[in-house]
Amino acid sequence: MKIFIADDEPEIRKSLKEILEDENFEVETFATGKTLLKQLKNERPSLILLDVWLGKEDGITILEECKKIYPTLPVLMISGHGTIEIAVTATKRGAVDFLEKPLSIEKVLQAIDGIVKSDQKNLTSDIKLEYDEILGNSPAIQKVKFAIAQAASTNARVFIYGENGTGKELVAKTIFKNSKRKDSPFVEMNCAAIPEELIESELFGFTKGAFTGATDSRIGKFEAANGGTLFLDEICDMSLSTQAKVLRILQEQRFEKLGSTETITVDVRIIAATNIPVEEAIRDGKFREDLYYRLNVIPITIPPLRERTSDIPLLVDYYISKTLEENNLPTKKIESEAVSILQNHFWPGNIRELKNVMERLCIMTVGSTIAANDARDALKGFKTANEMVELGDFRKAKEEFERQYIIKTLQTNEGNVTRTSRVLGIERSHLYRKMKSLNISSDQYTDG
Repeated sequence: MKIFIADDEPEIRKSLKEILEDENFEVETFATGKTLLKQLKNERPSLILLDVWLGKEDGITILEECKKIYPTLPVLMISGHGTIEIAVTATKRGAVDFLEKPLSIEKVLQAIDGIVKSDQKNLTSDIKLEYDEILGNSPAIQKVKFAIAQAASTNARVFIYGENGTGKELVAKTIFKNSKRKDSPFVEMNCAAIPEELIESELFGFTKGAFTGATDSRIGKFEAANGGTLFLDEICDMSLSTQAKVLRILQEQRFEKLGSTETITVDVRIIAATNIPVEEAIRDGKFREDLYYRLNVIPITIPPLRERTSDIPLLVDYYISKTLEENNLPTKKIESEAVSILQNHFWPGNIRELKNVMERLCIMTVGSTIAANDARDALKGFKTANEMVELGDFRKAKEEFERQYIIKTLQTNEGNVTRTSRVLGIERSHLYRKMKSLNISSDQYTDG
């Protein structure tokens, strides 16, 4: 959760930044109202702490400008020259609270806590019924829901990070469904699923004769999404040359089709997603840092299922009900011990894996009760989360579980990569890359 601090006193900026960062807030400071407003046009924080006077700049005027950009953004005014008259004026102009210097750290934290809770409640209640399958009450998933609500209330670009199967596409669609662009197109493209030589024609479109095989003209994803939202999944798989062209569109909102010099102007909101740590991709020279900063206005990190195991009972009940209804099956219940076994699983495939396991249990379990042994059988061949801890290094442990998961699925599908990718819910090209990185050969799992 990000907080902007605008104060002309360096010591105040420094001390507030340190205190709030200790409380796990992300903080950015500004010495002038001008620099604050400039950054505000690029990024919406959760809260602003604004001094009534910043040198010769009037904080009340800056408050009004902030409200013009984001009418619902909470602004907490602070001042060393506070009067009742100034406090009343600030409140009338939209400030949520007013604190006098010297600042009491306890009062500052109490005020921020109250504002954040109130803002979170207001935002999430607006789209409470539109979260679809983003289920759970854990602090980790509540943070995601709050970020979704913030993103849905603006036109700002969004960058989603999460492991495979965590629900990045679902988050993107939820933002779209609750945004002002919900009646306009939602266009999606998986950058990892399209060969590098074809990705630009998919994004920008092409004219007849632009290249061999271009027998007709075709619009691209950007043009198709005009007025709406374009979801670029696995964007870190995009080539650097294509990234440069996407950056230009973000800067200028215009482009040319392949084979054409005619400029097309578009109004498109971008939601990007990746399962690769972006900082690593930037460091390795695989992703442009300037493009990342353009896209990362509202960052959303989706936690893996193993980090929110308290949500598993709710998810289990949901997927049981859904599977029974979709397949017209008789009522089934699940034993609490079986749920505990599911909670102790590492879930390398996250929500997608849980959904598949619950569908299998509902369909294959004989009788009206899913017992502990049924859950054990469904997860046979995989280590538990507790066993995983004993493996030591987290990254190596994660890779080992991914390797086991892919091998087990390959065995079930007799080494057929196409069927395996379908079961895992990932693109075949992505599975091939994953198999190569984990040193897995499908040949050894083929019968005969």
